[in-house]
Amino acid sequence: MSTRSRLAFLKTETGAGLLLGLVALLALVWANSPWAGGYARLIGRDIVVQFGPFSETMTFAGWVKTALMPVFFFVAGLQIKEEMVRGELANPRRLALPLMAAAGGILVPALIYLAVNIGEGGVAQGWPATAPTDIAVALAVLTVAGPRLPSSLRVLLLTVTLVHLLAAIALGAVLFTGDLRPGMLAGAVATLALLVGMSRWRTCPYVFWTLGFILLWGFTLKAGIDTAAAGLAAALCVPLRAKRPGGPGVLDELIEALHPYVAFFVLPLFVLTAAGVTLADLRAEVATAPVALGIALALVLGKQIGVFGALALAIGLKLDRRPTGAHWLELYGVAVLCGIGFTMSLYLGERAFPATDDLAQAKVRVGVLAGSVASALLGWAVLAWSNARRSADPRA
Repeated sequence: MSTRSRLAFLKTETGAGLLLGLVALLALVWANSPWAGGYARLIGRDIVVQFGPFSETMTFAGWVKTALMPVFFFVAGLQIKEEMVRGELANPRRLALPLMAAAGGILVPALIYLAVNIGEGGVAQGWPATAPTDIAVALAVLTVAGPRLPSSLRVLLLTVTLVHLLAAIALGAVLFTGDLRPGMLAGAVATLALLVGMSRWRTCPYVFWTLGFILLWGFTLKAGIDTAAAGLAAALCVPLRAKRPGGPGVLDELIEALHPYVAFFVLPLFVLTAAGVTLADLRAEVATAPVALGIALALVLGKQIGVFGALALAIGLKLDRRPTGAHWLELYGVAVLCGIGFTMSLYLGERAFPATDDLAQAKVRVGVLAGSVASALLGWAVLAWSNARRSADPRA
């Protein structure tokens, strides 16, 4: 990703992160207002989509999660592919620090969640909700809290969160797959092979790519596989090279075209349908349930312990050096920000439990929102303090 493209990406993510916070607040207020019935009818309204032999009925919230979120995973997959080919993830010498940090940020929160959920009332399958970090919100908090902080912190946070996102997509595809339908699975594999072949066609029209992606999504849905996998798989088929000599690459064009729509439409719409915690959700048996406590503690404590501990270990063993210009306090602040699970944690948490289990879904929402808000506030405080120290002492 070029410097100009990276700056545009970070600006979009920062704006999107602030918007997601406002939308979450709107969902909370709406779900607890005199118009709460309208909110419930909106997200629970059944919508039938039929096109030829394809027919599917889901709620509005279900369609957002199943049909729109794969577009987010597609764009995220494009970003991950670019970083792996020519970005931060392409240089083996610079991978030790973010990979160890990302691994610690997945392992320790999972262990904390499972420890809380051992015994009566505990539910083990919710641990994937503790794995991801919301890139947009985390970057927004970092930008607001520390405008004077070194850019190396943003690169570190972006790289760690991209690895978390890749792990979250893989977990969703592996763990939340329903009863497989071999015929539909064969159709998905055949479509994927077609997309791989299309990647060698330099001047392939975008309409063909669009039709191929929709076909892959449909087969994946009907095969019983999480449609997030379709978005990621399709992204890996997109070529980097340009359609015309001297022009931008196909991958770059798609990121530039789709990223704003994902950041300012797809993700806010998902948050609107998923973040509506009601007063009923905050009753003691929900807020103190092992699922809610496990997710909240995993995000607040597990992420900072896992990420910062792995960073300290990697730097202490001289596997990598400390990011340029960054202080230990600032590395700790970035580790805390990794506990902002928010969008992706809500997504995986909802997938971990039956959609009809309202009580379990409420526990997930309470745990994710509590843990994410606490991580955002603590991370902001730490980084704002460090930023103030730099402002007071330019040599810091």
